[in-house]
Amino acid sequence: MKDLVSIITPCYNSEKYIEETIRSVLGQSFGDWEWWIIDDCSTDNSVQIIKKYTSDPRIHLIELEKNSGAAEARNKGLEKANGRYITFIDSDDLWLSDFLEKSVDFLKNNNEELVYASYKRVDEELKPLLSDFIAEDHIDYKRMLYNCPIPMLTAMYDSQRIGKIMIPEVHLREDYAMWIRVLEKIPMARAIEEPLAIYRIRKSSYSRNKFQILKKQFDVYYKFLNLSLLKSVYFTFHWILNGIKKYERLKLGNNR
Repeated sequence: MKDLVSIITPCYNSEKYIEETIRSVLGQSFGDWEWWIIDDCSTDNSVQIIKKYTSDPRIHLIELEKNSGAAEARNKGLEKANGRYITFIDSDDLWLSDFLEKSVDFLKNNNEELVYASYKRVDEELKPLLSDFIAEDHIDYKRMLYNCPIPMLTAMYDSQRIGKIMIPEVHLREDYAMWIRVLEKIPMARAIEEPLAIYRIRKSSYSRNKFQILKKQFDVYYKFLNLSLLKSVYFTFHWILNGIKKYERLKLGNNR
């Protein structure tokens, strides 16, 4: 149990994708894990699909009584987590079969606290959409201020060394705020260059609409981190530029 991994998944109306996600976790080469799936009051068949798999004692379903958002759902899972290693997967994404094994091995063999991997970027039907997102190594706190290169999908941290990091209530920027908090405690995040997951880019995804969350990003700097107005504007500008580079390149095969 010393290498137990706790997996956290918020779920809301994911009946179209959740079964594929479950199968990708069940197919992991590393089997010492527990999985906390937190349903945030889904109105579709998500819960019924998940319950088909709860006969596996590693899979635990929590049904929230009121819709609370992804941050609260993840925190409910974190409260229950018993594992040394903490990782996250959303209810529409997939891990390749060796994600857990290679992530745990990297943390142990390199004496690191936080690692994340590259991932493949596909459309809703799992067809290649953009070139692979290649993980940038040696990310520290100062680097994080310019944008968030650490995805929830492929990140894992050692809670024995840094404790459980709860997710701040920063609407639409929860993951970014959490990784900032982590990097306030550790020297850097490390990267596995090999793609170990598959990320669906959905048409309705908030993360694809940079203008919609522009103010939320500014608030991270100005209100959450208490930076000056000038610094907040400066880092927001660079966040926009980095977001364009990340998502608005030409389609796969034309972005050399």
